[in-house]
Amino acid sequence: MNWQQKIMHLIGQPIGISFMNGQGTSGILCDAYDGELYVMEYLYQSQFALKHYEYQTIRDINPFPHCQQRLY
Repeated sequence: MNWQQKIMHLIGQPIGISFMNGQGTSGILCDAYDGELYVMEYLYQSQFALKHYEYQTIRDINPFPHCQQRLY
C-alpha cells in the first residue's frame, strides 16, 4: 500500500515521515489536504509547531510502533 492510501487512517496518530532528499521527521499527523500534510512537531521546551509538507517531497509515511511492555 502506498503512503497516500494510509494517510486518512493515520490522522491524529504519531507518524514518521521520510522525504525524497533522505531526511525525515516525526510528529502527529493533523490533516492532509490540497496536496499537503500538516504535522504537529515538537520544537523545544513546551513549544510545538504545525508544519506542512508537499506530497511530492514525501517518500513514505509510517505509524509509530507500539511500545513493548516492561520486563520487570
